[in-house]
Amino acid sequence: MSNLPTTKVFLILSIIGISYAFMMQNENLPLEKVAVVENHHSHEHDHLHGHPHTHHDGEEMSTNSTSNQYKLKTGQGDFVFSYDEQLTAALPMDAREFEPKMHGGFNEDPETGIIYTGIPGYGLCSISPDLKKWEKLGTDDRLKDNIHGIVFFIHKGKKQLAVAQEGKRVLVLNMDGTIVSDILKPKGIEFDFVPANDFFKSKESNFGVTDVTYLDGIIYAAHGYSKGDFVLTIEEKDGSWDWGKLAWGGKGNAPGQFQTAHGVYAHDGHILVANRAAGQVVKFRKDGAFVEMFTDIPEGSLVCNVSYKTEHFFFNALTAIGDMKSAPIYAHTGKKLVSTIIPGDLDIPVLTNIHHVWPHQVTDENGAKQLYLLVHGWNKGKYAVLKLEQ
Repeated sequence: MSNLPTTKVFLILSIIGISYAFMMQNENLPLEKVAVVENHHSHEHDHLHGHPHTHHDGEEMSTNSTSNQYKLKTGQGDFVFSYDEQLTAALPMDAREFEPKMHGGFNEDPETGIIYTGIPGYGLCSISPDLKKWEKLGTDDRLKDNIHGIVFFIHKGKKQLAVAQEGKRVLVLNMDGTIVSDILKPKGIEFDFVPANDFFKSKESNFGVTDVTYLDGIIYAAHGYSKGDFVLTIEEKDGSWDWGKLAWGGKGNAPGQFQTAHGVYAHDGHILVANRAAGQVVKFRKDGAFVEMFTDIPEGSLVCNVSYKTEHFFFNALTAIGDMKSAPIYAHTGKKLVSTIIPGDLDIPVLTNIHHVWPHQVTDENGAKQLYLLVHGWNKGKYAVLKLEQ
């Protein structure tokens, strides 16, 4: 009986030691092992068409989860994206003071994967294929004016760029940023389209060029910030570029007319126009003949621009719809909407309104391709990179 107190003390100390070890084991569990927060919208039909319902797919506790499950995500089906903060941070430090003024877009050399864009006050830039390095191009002060739209193209075997600078000019550039041609506001004698000539002859006319694209030797320019709501053309002769004869459109709701022709994009031998205020993507033959409009675009979408990758079109609305946290980005087949991507669901600082989105694939050393979306914000600016979740 005299050994009983000693036995009790030993037993109590053993229990305390085991409990402490268990508590420390749980204390050292990584945060992602304890809780999961994934902002991924499963109510696919409602969210695709502008009625988002948010829930957290990973609310159940799991000890087998990886950090990938804890990222905020947005989108549906094959097009679910997260925010890539590291690639977003590749924006040069000396460009960041100009970031709030961002009001443009992107285009790409498909051979090299180099992307081109502009920031007002900073200038024309290239972005490396891996999205990790930016470089300024050219020294001409005109490149610091807003590059509202941009296109890379190959003309007569030579790589070039064209940029639309709303209210000022269209520039055609060499790849080092040197200027080839400076195309100013038309005088009203250039086109084989009377409404365009009449508009530019009038004293009330303005130069509201918003975007450019290239197809079969011709630059197409959207002129949507204007009562003269047209698509215009620019042609090359003896190394110099100037207004061509072809123009079409005009302000209105009839097929082939526009309510702010904001973006223009050449695809598969046709010209696509983002008809912003009408919420449309409109397809034309290269001679300006109306073909059709995309279907299944949510009502209220102020469509800004059009781009294409991985057998899908990507385009964005300018502003949020309903109770969305930001303007949406759409992945679309041309006939059907397949994903609504809302960057606002990713808690990206500042980004609410979107001016342009560009899909880009990065190829790793093993040949695997990773899809990203590059985003140009508007009103408050902002550059952001979204990453497709595999």
